[in-house]
Amino acid sequence: MPQSRQSNKDAYALILEAIDVGVYKPGDRLVESDLAERFGVSRTPIREALQRLETQSLLERDGRSLIVASLDHNQMAELYVVRSELEGLAAGLAARHATAEEIKVLQDMVAEDAALVGDPPALSRANRRFHEQIHLASHNRYLVQQLDLVHRSMALMATTSLAVQGRGEIALREHKAIVDAIAARDEEGAARALKDHISDAFMTRLKQDAVDREK
Repeated sequence: MPQSRQSNKDAYALILEAIDVGVYKPGDRLVESDLAERFGVSRTPIREALQRLETQSLLERDGRSLIVASLDHNQMAELYVVRSELEGLAAGLAARHATAEEIKVLQDMVAEDAALVGDPPALSRANRRFHEQIHLASHNRYLVQQLDLVHRSMALMATTSLAVQGRGEIALREHKAIVDAIAARDEEGAARALKDHISDAFMTRLKQDAVDREK
């Protein structure tokens, strides 16, 4: 029984990661046998993982098939509202509770991520790690859990706003402002800087979606 639970956890994590990094994109069909072969896992834990992902609205039904869900305009707007509030809260709590070591890690991330400008996929992964580090620095397990759910849903967006020309440099400057406020123990400033960062990312995505619709 313990091995079965471990297999189920592995299958779920493997599929979730594949969606997160764009191996499977919104609209892609997921087939039990194909997934079992790709990940070297039996079909039973794959089936259980797919059911769990469907329950979490990361997958949806298309006839008898399961496909990676996609977000319409309203869903995306709702997600950004929730993300902005929760991320802002995390940044404010990080300014209050982060250890000196956690702040140094954030500062190092900002410095190191500058080398990734021009590589949107790599910068997107680094961006995810940066935000997760702030979540952990909040030292609030319930907030971390909720933000994890939000970021899973962010994976349902087919592209990253960091792919837009010039957005990478701007995002890194915004990251530095967030970390500076956390390091200064400025709770309100950190929350405001992170919420502004999310707002700018949302506006960038809306502008890009408008351009894509005209193509």
